[in-house]
Amino acid sequence: MFDKLMEAQQKAGEIKKRLDAITVTGTAEGGKITVQANANKAVQSVTIDESFLKEADKEELEELLVIAVNKAMEQAENVSQSEMAAMTSAMFGGMGGLFGK
Repeated sequence: MFDKLMEAQQKAGEIKKRLDAITVTGTAEGGKITVQANANKAVQSVTIDESFLKEADKEELEELLVIAVNKAMEQAENVSQSEMAAMTSAMFGGMGGLFGK
């Protein structure tokens, strides 16, 4: 069982590295604001269209930034859950009848 725990820690580290390498994007206002993050939910960049920036007021800009960040975080969460589900399936599927399967 200890071996399985060590294997789980190793696989979790591998998944973290994989998630660091995956880029997700959230946009708002038809792409005038773009937020890029990695699948570990770390924001990498924020891009605001220059013409939009000149026209937008503070409240609109803040609201749209929140929307773009939330979209990027939602995508990151989806990717993260998929990766974790795959790891869990691979690990517990390989344990045979341990859990009555």
